Amino acid sequence: MRNYLSINDIDSLPDWVATARDLKKNPRQFDSLGRGKTIGLLFFNNSLRTRLSTQKAAMNLGMEVMVMNFGNEGWALEYGDGTIMDQGTSEHIKEAAQVVSQYCDIIAIRAFAGLKDREKDEAELVLNGFKKYASVPIVNMESSVGHPLQALADAITLSENEIDKKSKVVLSWAPHPKALPHAVANSFVKMMQLQDADFVITHPEGYELNPEITKGVRIEYDQNKALENADFVYVKNWCSYSDYGEILHQDGNWMMTKEKLGHAKFMHCLPVRRNVVVKDAVLDSEQSLVIEQANNRTYAAQVVLKKLLEN
Repeated sequence: MRNYLSINDIDSLPDWVATARDLKKNPRQFDSLGRGKTIGLLFFNNSLRTRLSTQKAAMNLGMEVMVMNFGNEGWALEYGDGTIMDQGTSEHIKEAAQVVSQYCDIIAIRAFAGLKDREKDEAELVLNGFKKYASVPIVNMESSVGHPLQALADAITLSENEIDKKSKVVLSWAPHPKALPHAVANSFVKMMQLQDADFVITHPEGYELNPEITKGVRIEYDQNKALENADFVYVKNWCSYSDYGEILHQDGNWMMTKEKLGHAKFMHCLPVRRNVVVKDAVLDSEQSLVIEQANNRTYAAQVVLKKLLEN
């Protein structure tokens, strides 16, 4: 594996989950693997879990960590070829990626969707720019269309809470006051397509995800019907894909409640808006796995970094 850019870079999800669970038992067992190596964490957007968990994962492997927030610390980057740089950008990705590659053995990048231009977001200019011009491995810490570290952590969490029968897993849209990207939902869908589970997506009409990603997955517009006999319910907001970046409506009836959840386990990537996306009674209950998911972010990142260092 040269880079970790999407769920598609996982050659065997069960093997990766097993490795992560083993690392969790003894996080420092490979602390010599990264000794003398440096990872650079480049943030074009805010972070809490992703920054801290990826940094912790690197430290568990003996790596040194450098962090840079491009929003207020770095030069504005240009990505276009042949561009006359007489406007707002100060440095081209060609130089920036090569320079950072001299300082780091692995580069991890977080750059969200702008939600204004779908074609531009799907081109993944930041992530693919570093992939093209860097000479070291690239890790996706959430991009315009994917969050593969979160999805891997979700797979670990599902594995640790597995039941004796084939699980029913529901991904449910929820209301939110802001338009949010599709990255978490996209990667969760891709991860679930690698699982032996009864998987259902539920959302109001108009909030369909990219049909290329959800191809073959059951989509149910009746949330209550979708939630029947669910074992795990993953709740997440995303904006419209067809009317890209738009909030079509705010339907508070889609908020997750204890009554809707039933006996299922509750999952969310965090951060989450209490009593908008989900009721306090759900988040604070023993059915909530959100803190476990956040903890597993470290071991998801650690298995990725371990494989890159081994290569």
